[in-house]
Amino acid sequence: MAEKTTIINKNGESVDAVCPVIISASRSTDIPAFYAKWFINRLKAGYCVWYNPFNQQPMYVSFKDTKVVVFWTKDPEPMIEYLPELDKRGIHYYFQVTLNDYERVGFEPNVPALQHRIEVFKRLSEKIGKEKVIWRFDPLVLTEQLTPRQLLTKIYHVGNKIKGYTDKLVFSFIDVRAYRKVQNNLVKETPFFTKDNVEFAEPEGDKRLELVDGLAKLREHWKTEGWCLTLATCAEEIDLKSYGIEHNRCIDGGLMERIFSEDQELIYYLRTGKLPKSSSGLFRSELVIPEKGKNLKDKGQRKICGCMISKDIGMYNTCRHFCVYCYANTSKELVLKNKEKHNEDSESIIE
Repeated sequence: MAEKTTIINKNGESVDAVCPVIISASRSTDIPAFYAKWFINRLKAGYCVWYNPFNQQPMYVSFKDTKVVVFWTKDPEPMIEYLPELDKRGIHYYFQVTLNDYERVGFEPNVPALQHRIEVFKRLSEKIGKEKVIWRFDPLVLTEQLTPRQLLTKIYHVGNKIKGYTDKLVFSFIDVRAYRKVQNNLVKETPFFTKDNVEFAEPEGDKRLELVDGLAKLREHWKTEGWCLTLATCAEEIDLKSYGIEHNRCIDGGLMERIFSEDQELIYYLRTGKLPKSSSGLFRSELVIPEKGKNLKDKGQRKICGCMISKDIGMYNTCRHFCVYCYANTSKELVLKNKEKHNEDSESIIE
């Protein structure tokens, strides 16, 4: 659990706030693409406000203890110019970058052109290191015209262009049955689906295995070319160990230990679930770090999710990519309505 503190908000009121060590930005909206300036403004202010999507109750989130930000995005470019601000504050970060190719089928109508996204991916990797840029081709969606083989071909072509710029590919299969809003948007926003055939979008049975087998073969092909790419699934129950495919941890303590190993306070937190407290006669440089870590799984996520504890600061119905498979947007109309309320300097993405 995050520690708690008291802060003074913009109205001069004393309010309670949580102090997470790890920030997720965000599963619910694309902060780097649309709210990069907002994020930096709130970082400078020292806090932001998050609204519970179920009861709309506000929660103040203090950045006092923040050590890591995990960015989720389809377009990291607007955030790149602000990364020095995080560096200056000693805040670590890595990116989950979804780089799909659904241009011809129009599943992602408001993302930049594929070639531009590829160039930005490579530029980000060159700037911060390939281990901090994770490639997601996510989710895998089929239509009667878009077969598993054709989808694998798209992944192959994208992979060839970012070869060596990342160490990991994460994928998942679209969840059509689990999300009514996904069903509705697929039917409403695409010419491929009706209420009667919308479940076809979710790869199952032989189609799912064809995709998995194809991805494993792509990995082996790229390995012969010197690119050792790890494959992992995101929040999928299916056991793919026989294919050498692991279950991913998108908020990944193990990754943080490897790439931020110089930060002993962070390592202590990742092993114990709490930041070290300084006291007389004890210096943080003298920390005794346990050899084995504590189970810090985020109980607020689905059972099959491997992520560790973090605080997501995004809000539903605010992402303007308008991806037809998105579970975080109810409708394009609601997103556009919320856009009118957005203020880059506000405490929250929506006041």
